[in-house]
Formats: sequence, C-alpha cells, structure tokens
Amino acid sequence: MAANPGGGSTDAGGGPVRHIPVLLAEVLEALKPSAGKVILDGTFGAGGYTSAILAAGGDVIALDRDPTAISAGEALVASHAGHLTLIQSQFSNLADHAPQGGLDGVVLDIGVSSMQIDEAERGFSFNKNGPLDMRMSGAGVSAADVVNRAKLAELIRIFALLGEEQQAPRIAHAIEKRRAEAPFVTTRDLAGLIEVVTPRKAKDKIHPATRVFQALRIFVNDELGELAKALFAAEQVLKPGGRLVVVTFHSLEDRIVKKFFADRSGRATGSRHMPVVHERLATFDAIGKSMISASEAEAEINPRARSAKLRAGLRTTAPAEPADLSIFDLPNLASLGKLGG
Repeated sequence: MAANPGGGSTDAGGGPVRHIPVLLAEVLEALKPSAGKVILDGTFGAGGYTSAILAAGGDVIALDRDPTAISAGEALVASHAGHLTLIQSQFSNLADHAPQGGLDGVVLDIGVSSMQIDEAERGFSFNKNGPLDMRMSGAGVSAADVVNRAKLAELIRIFALLGEEQQAPRIAHAIEKRRAEAPFVTTRDLAGLIEVVTPRKAKDKIHPATRVFQALRIFVNDELGELAKALFAAEQVLKPGGRLVVVTFHSLEDRIVKKFFADRSGRATGSRHMPVVHERLATFDAIGKSMISASEAEAEINPRARSAKLRAGLRTTAPAEPADLSIFDLPNLASLGKLGG
C-alpha cells in the first residue's frame, strides 16, 4: 500500500524514483484537455500532468501545499507565460482558486511526491536518514511529535486505521518503551525499531516500516480529510461537462473516491423496506470504466504505477450536493489532536 501523487514513490518510505507521471495517457483521455479549457491540477508535484495538459493546449491552475514544489515549478510558469498559474495551497481549498466561470477539469494525484521522498531532510523515507518530519507544507505537528507524544492507544489507532498495520499494538508498545529512554528524532531511528519488533520475512513484499510511515504521513497531513474536501470542492466549481479525474495509490484513498462517485451518481434514497422518498439528481456521470489500473507494461517500466487506480466523473447540470463528510465513514481521529495533552 502506497501513496503518491504528481510523481512519487509507491513505497511509502522508499528510495529515489525518477519522475514518471502515472497513468498519464489514461488521465489525459479522461480529462480531455484542449485549447481554451481551464484545468486545475490540485497536486502539482513535479509538474508531470500539468506539462502534459499545457502541451495539449489547455490552461492550468496548479496547486501544491509544498513550497519547495512551488519554487521548482517557477521555470515552467515562465516558459508558459499566461497559460500556467502556480499557487501554494492545499487542494481542499481549490474552490478558492477557480475562475468565476468555473473549471473544465480537475485532476488530483494523491499522496507524497518523489521530490519529498528523495529529500532526506523532509523525513518521509525510512531508507534515507533524516529528521522524522513528514509535513508536506513544513508547518504543524510533525511525525516526531506524534511518535514521541501520542498516548499508547492513540498510536495503536493511527497505525491500525491509517496504516492498516496488523502489528500496531506490538509496534506502539515498543515505541512507548523506547521513547521513555530517549525520544525518536530520525527516520532510521524509528524504522530501526520497527525492523527489530517486526522483522521482515522472506515472503514480505514491503519493508516492515512501510505501513507505520504511511499512517504517520497520512495523519500529519490529514490526507484523507483533504481528499474528501477536495472532491466536494471540485463538485462546486466544475462546469456542466467538466471532468474530475482522481488517481489514488492505496485502498483508503480509493475507497473515498469510490464512495464519492457512488453517492453522486443519483441513486434513489430509501431502502427495500421503505418507499423511495425522492430521486436524487446525479451530479456526476461515470467516464468509461468505473476504475482503471495501470497496464502490466506500465507497471514494468514504472513500478510505482502498480497500485495506482484512476476514477473519473463527468459533471452534470444538477446543482452541487451539500458537503457531507459522513458519506465517507472516515476514521475518527479527532480526539488525537492534542497528542495526549
């Protein structure tokens, strides 16, 4: 299970990966950029999708919460004067950056970028020793704060719910015991403990620290909440006929996108025991297959594409539905905000 957008690694803490946009042909087919269309790329990253949209003649409003990505993208802005606007922003706020007439498309490639993985000082990688940070924006609570300050029960919930880590209790207990002696400071410090507590078996396909690092990253950056809010925002600002294309890299993200499109498909309310109260108008129609995954050929060339899933919808003329986070059944981690006080 991994996550990554705009050019990242399928390993939640793996080594450097050359930037290759995942499912690029499929994204462009679903998005259909062309001259005169305004597309919002909510996860700019290394600019893979944005560059392809610009090459197709579209205009792009690109967002990224990482100031490093914004700085790195300035050259692309200069070379496409008037056609690319690059803004530092969380993609949950994409409605704030849409033009008054609405958008023709929104594309989201969810997770952590290869640039973040490759920079040891960002603290995303368990293969690169650096500060235990993981903050995409560089602000707020860090992964070290969580590991060193969260209560035992809170750590277990974070690892189990956001990392789907079956050994969450064992790892959390080991962390609690070790941090009483000395706080965790670096990525290798934490990864080394996990390697001892849950050593890698010959049949294991991923590093034993993968799920814990994924869980910490998702928690620190509120990635699931960000995605859910971004889907509602896209529904608000897409024109009729506008296209929403989302690429996810693990089951937690894909589940949210799948539930969103299912909820917005216009299904009737009620149940088999009760009469239908009213028919909901669909705000999105499906584009092509309900889910597209990478071909074997792409996965062979680009290993991080193996877990990628693409879902897309075409905005109808129906008014946007209220933003109701309850449809996603997100893990309830609100009580963890104070990290044990």
